Amino acid sequence: MHDMLVRLYALPELAPLVRCVAEQGINIRRCRPFELHLLQHWVAAHFSPKWVSEATIAMSRQPPGCFIATHDGQILGFVCVDVTMRGFIGPMGLAPTSRGKGIGRVLLLRGLHEMRALGYAYAVIGGVGPAEFYRHVVGAIDIPDSTPGIYGDLLPDTPQT
Repeated sequence: MHDMLVRLYALPELAPLVRCVAEQGINIRRCRPFELHLLQHWVAAHFSPKWVSEATIAMSRQPPGCFIATHDGQILGFVCVDVTMRGFIGPMGLAPTSRGKGIGRVLLLRGLHEMRALGYAYAVIGGVGPAEFYRHVVGAIDIPDSTPGIYGDLLPDTPQT
């Protein structure tokens, strides 16, 4: 899996997309510190232990560097900023039942707008899965020779004794 680059100075507007999902009863907001245990549980249920670690680090900042999508008191998805490495966005994930509704687009843009507000001109999406999604939503481009990038020499998810 390769990395991709996003120009933060050329992002689509966020407010109309936030309004669109709000009309569906979906809220996009910064995760609150007292919700950390809920976020960790949700990420663990849907994704990898590594993503739980990264979400935990995102939440250790003030303000937290994690945004969530919620509906009726339930987490639907999340995105973290400036965690894996400086200037990286992600991890980002949605519950399978939440895909295809525009929620991922809004979460991605919320995180990228945050990075622009922090002073970045570009963001790296590391170890991309859905590359076409990132190309379509934010015009992300492939970074040549970025495999394995920073993801070489990964430790396994289960502890060794």
